[in-house]
Amino acid sequence: MSAAISLPVVAVVGATAAGKTGLSLDLAQGLGGEVVNTDAMQVYRGMDIGTAKLPYDERRGIPHHLLDFLDIDQVATVADFQRLARDTIDDLRAGGVVPVLVGGSALYTRSILDRFEFPGTDPAVRRELEGVLEAEGSGALHKQLQELDPRAAQGIGPANGRRIVRALEVIRLTGKPYGSGLPRLTYEVEGAHQIGVDIDRPTLDARIAHRVDQMFEAGFVDEVAALCERGLRDAVTASRAIGYPDVIRHLDGELSLEQAKEATKAATRRFARRQDGWFRKDPRVTWLTWNDPELVEKALAAIGR
Repeated sequence: MSAAISLPVVAVVGATAAGKTGLSLDLAQGLGGEVVNTDAMQVYRGMDIGTAKLPYDERRGIPHHLLDFLDIDQVATVADFQRLARDTIDDLRAGGVVPVLVGGSALYTRSILDRFEFPGTDPAVRRELEGVLEAEGSGALHKQLQELDPRAAQGIGPANGRRIVRALEVIRLTGKPYGSGLPRLTYEVEGAHQIGVDIDRPTLDARIAHRVDQMFEAGFVDEVAALCERGLRDAVTASRAIGYPDVIRHLDGELSLEQAKEATKAATRRFARRQDGWFRKDPRVTWLTWNDPELVEKALAAIGR
């Protein structure tokens, strides 16, 4: 085994607002590492407050990778991100640096660490499905998905037209259930470790509420207004980031400021529960209590350092 491969790759996982960012910085300092972003929305320039992107002056001088490299009208697929992240991991390890992955996107983390094959795409099939989506709505397509792959339909909400289209496209092209292409619980990246931040739900909900209040106080509405001038409303992926649609509705006069705040908090709570549910299914995660005085020491011990 080469010296580079002998270095660990650490992923800090868990629900949003649980304290992953602080732990990732502590581990990077303790391991001589650098941080690799795995949040699907923090890749966008200008989406700072609403994605809870760590300000530059709070990064303790630790280099951060895969942040701010896309404009809001660009789209990065999971396959794109997998390639970029794995290349970054290889480069860091080759230089004797431990990669510490952190972010809110469970699928991105799994796609980087695990064996994950991406089905191809077919523009003609995609156009056909998107035509149905536009003409008949996501509900009609969701019924198709229920008939072809009930398990996938259960995991994809009937309002999520983009994911429904992708699931049906994959089924059409492969003849297999959509879920058959999802990551298997087998590490593709050698030396991988996952440290989960365990936090009780009442505390997490309170932290989410506090975070959202801080976001609005820090100028979240102004951030969204500026991004709208750059085309946020028409952005395929960026416009879906939690909180941004609610602030757009506030700017359009559909929601009061307080209603936009509460909608953002509710959406964040739902997202946190989905994150937690995803990671809890993975028996390889070492869960550590968020406020344990020995959190960092226990995490380092779990990594074997």
